[in-house]
Amino acid sequence: MLVFGPACGFILGSFCTKIYVDAVFIDTSVLEITPDDPRWIGAWWVGFLLCGALLFFSSLLMFGFPQSLSPHPDPTVESEQAMLPERDYERPKPSNGVLRYPLEVDNSTSCFQQLRVIPKVTKHLLSNPVFTCIVLAACMEIAVVAGFAAFLGKYLEQQFNLTTSSANQLLGMTAIPCACLGIFLGGLLVKKLSLSALGAIRMAMLVNLVSTACYVSFLFLGCDTGPVAGVTVPYGNDSALGVALDPYSPCNNNCECQTDSFTPVCGADGITYLSACFAGCNSTNLTGCACLTSVPSENATVVPGKCPSPGCQEAFLTFLCVMCVCSMIGAMAQTPSVIILIRTVSPELKSYALGVLFLLLRLLGFIPPPLIFGAGIDSTCLFWSTFCGEQGACALYDNVVYRYLYVSIAIALKSFAFILYTTTWQCLRKNYKRYIKNHEGGLSTSEFFPDRNQNNEIYGIMHLTFFGSKAGNAIRCWWQSFEGSNVVSRNAISSKQQGMMVVASSANGHFWT
Repeated sequence: MLVFGPACGFILGSFCTKIYVDAVFIDTSVLEITPDDPRWIGAWWVGFLLCGALLFFSSLLMFGFPQSLSPHPDPTVESEQAMLPERDYERPKPSNGVLRYPLEVDNSTSCFQQLRVIPKVTKHLLSNPVFTCIVLAACMEIAVVAGFAAFLGKYLEQQFNLTTSSANQLLGMTAIPCACLGIFLGGLLVKKLSLSALGAIRMAMLVNLVSTACYVSFLFLGCDTGPVAGVTVPYGNDSALGVALDPYSPCNNNCECQTDSFTPVCGADGITYLSACFAGCNSTNLTGCACLTSVPSENATVVPGKCPSPGCQEAFLTFLCVMCVCSMIGAMAQTPSVIILIRTVSPELKSYALGVLFLLLRLLGFIPPPLIFGAGIDSTCLFWSTFCGEQGACALYDNVVYRYLYVSIAIALKSFAFILYTTTWQCLRKNYKRYIKNHEGGLSTSEFFPDRNQNNEIYGIMHLTFFGSKAGNAIRCWWQSFEGSNVVSRNAISSKQQGMMVVASSANGHFWT
């Protein structure tokens, strides 16, 4: 639902932008502009009214809850199985910085006394390297979404000359539904593959690499700014070196052109002008434009909009396809991240750990990124509009620099997330090696990753090689001990508790199921 909501919002926003901002008070039939005109302002206030109404009516359901909830759970309805299966080596150790014993809070203590425990618990959580790294990695992933997606509509407008309504509609119908599908597939893979914490972190690393590769491809999918008279190229045929670029030229000095709005027009000479006024057009039908000196006077006309760039349409279709794939694959990392967090935190701290996660996601993942992306985008502006002598909004961007900077920030955040995922994997791997060493008496510190084959057999390779088959709550295991070229086979029956790894011993050693 967290992703489905924005999808509906983008689609609804695309329809709201087609309604004029003052449609309630004026007759829109007399307007001389359309939603395709840059001066058009959509009904931005409609979304706030709808959200306010939905929040009000949903809040009425809160009155259906009882005045107080029972502080003691009913033991008769407690589940006999663990919510998530885990393995012993995934359990938090005292060396990871988590609490060794459950926190027992006396209900008779005051609220202030209970709050005094929070700093201690927070310190224990943040001193757990696995928890800290996976939370920061999740913040980096959300930062890409919050920063990149916040300006993606504007990016589509600038790079591919789309209208605001078209950009929002495309985002709501393509990228965001694919992200919903990615979250579902991520959870499904974790469940079907029965991934351990090590498996989940490897999945997150792989997903991060693939999505980063998609972002790298965005560097090559875009359109150039093109020639803009007085901004990127001089007026007319004046190509002399050292000529200052100025939107005001002798051909439009008598027109008293204003820079408070940006209404680009494309001239017959293939050059974009800031407005028909800056093109020197002397009539409202966009003809007789004095600044088009490279074409005959009878052909000196302009049409609304920027001049199209060659190959831009093909680049847009490719970008849209890659964006869908990137959204789906990138969202698949969310479920493994939460699984790792839950499995590596003490049971009594799981709820508080999730609270810390969502708090940091909002503090680090949603607030700074839009500011960073916005500042970077503003630095690529070529021409600022002015109103009453004061700087207004950016009227024209350098599309190439815009694209490189905008995408590079996202790639940097994804790369930092990969480093944090790698650190998390190293910490989990170290914990597992320590587990093997403690239970094997120093026999082997080689890496061991349990797996299953098509017959649901659990197997692994160490100094002891063993095989097993699962039947109900019991596992029948066969293990082989290699002594030179001789193989001695034994078998044993061991029970399996849900969510636990059982270590069964034999005369010559140990084996794991």
